Amino acid sequence: MSILAGSSTLLNRPILPSNQTPLGALPARFRRARVLIVGCGDVGQRAARRLPPRVRVLALVRDAAAAPALRAQGIAPLRGDLDDTASLRRLAGIATHVIHLAPPPGEGEGDARTQALLRALARRSVPAALVYGSTSGVYGDCGGAWIDETRALNPQTARARRRVAAEGHVRAFGRAAGVRASILRIPGIYAADRPNGTPRERLLRGTPVLAAADDVFTNHIHADDLARAVLAALWRGKPQRVVHASDGSDLRMGDYFDLAADLYGLPRPPRISRAQAAEQLSPVQLSFMRESRRMHNRRLKQELRLRLRYPTVAAGLAPA
Repeated sequence: MSILAGSSTLLNRPILPSNQTPLGALPARFRRARVLIVGCGDVGQRAARRLPPRVRVLALVRDAAAAPALRAQGIAPLRGDLDDTASLRRLAGIATHVIHLAPPPGEGEGDARTQALLRALARRSVPAALVYGSTSGVYGDCGGAWIDETRALNPQTARARRRVAAEGHVRAFGRAAGVRASILRIPGIYAADRPNGTPRERLLRGTPVLAAADDVFTNHIHADDLARAVLAALWRGKPQRVVHASDGSDLRMGDYFDLAADLYGLPRPPRISRAQAAEQLSPVQLSFMRESRRMHNRRLKQELRLRLRYPTVAAGLAPA
C-alpha cells in the first residue's frame, strides 16, 4: 500500500474540521505565532533561542524534571509522551508551526511515535508548517559517491528503516492536510558545547579508525548551523521537500579524527584494517564504518538561503 493511500489510516479522522477558523480571523492574542518543539533537546533549544521574542515557544516534555530548565529559557513545557497517545490530545490546534526532532522507538520497523504526533495535530486546525529531523542513514552505503536529495533510499539498519517510515508519515500528512512539511536529512552533529559533541573523548580513549584503504567518507553539521537550518525550513521550506542539512564536507572518517587530534594537541588515533575493526569495535561503532557517502547541500544554500557559519569541520572544531 502506498503512503498516500495509507494516510486515512494514519490520521483516522478528517484533516480539516468544518469549523476550522482562519488564523487571520482570530483575536490578536491567538494570531501570535506558536512554535511547538517535539524533542526539545540540544538542537531544539538552540533553535528556540534563535526565534524572535514575538514567537511563543512550547515544548513537549515527557519528564517533569525537564520543565524548569525549559521555562528558564522562555519555553513553555507541555507534559506529554509520544508513546502515550492519550497524553497528546492537548496538542490539537495548539501550534502554528511544529519542529519534530524526537527519535523513533528503539525497536521495530516503523515509527508509531510520529504517527501518534500527526494524529494529534490533525484533530483540530493543523499547523502551517512542520519540520522533521531525519538522518542521512536512510541512504545506506553509497560507495563514497556524491549524492543529492533525489538519491534512492536504501536503509540498511532497522534504525534507518524507522526513519524512512517516519519520513513517509510526515510527507503523507503534509499532502493530505495541506501542511508545508520539510524533511531535513542530518549527518553527524557536533559542537564544542554539545554533550558528546566533539571527538575529544574518543581520541582520549585511543579508539582506532579505519586504515586509509578501508576508510569511509563521513558528513557533518555544526549544531548551531543545524538549528538555523531547522528555522530556515520552518519559514522558507517548500512543501514536502527534502533537504540535506550538511556542511558539504569532502572528508573521510579517519581524516576527521586526525584533524581533530591536531587541533586539540592529542595523538592521532591508531589505524586498523576493516577485519581488525570487526574484532575490536562495538556493533554501533562498526555500523558507521559500513556506509560511505558525500552529501551535496545545494538545496540548503539555494532554497533555504542558509549561509553556514561553520562551512568546514576545521572551522567548527577550532578552539575559541
